[in-house]
Amino acid sequence: MMATKTSRSSWDVRIRQEWCKGCEVCVEVCKPGVLEMDGLVAVVAHSEACTGCLMCEMLCPDFAIEVVAQEGAPEGVCEE
Repeated sequence: MMATKTSRSSWDVRIRQEWCKGCEVCVEVCKPGVLEMDGLVAVVAHSEACTGCLMCEMLCPDFAIEVVAQEGAPEGVCEE
């Protein structure tokens, strides 16, 4: 099951919860705080804060996260 949450964002963050093993890597690397843990799986908590940096998608060891640009989305910005 693919869980998606969108709210006034240029980015759709999708998590395949059945693939998530709860390692929390995505939650730790997400500087804007888009993701959080719900028990043993990551969930999208604040999709409107997503900058499209793709760090969560790139570092997920289980390929459980996909970040998709919506029409008119700016290029991703990875803030340090």
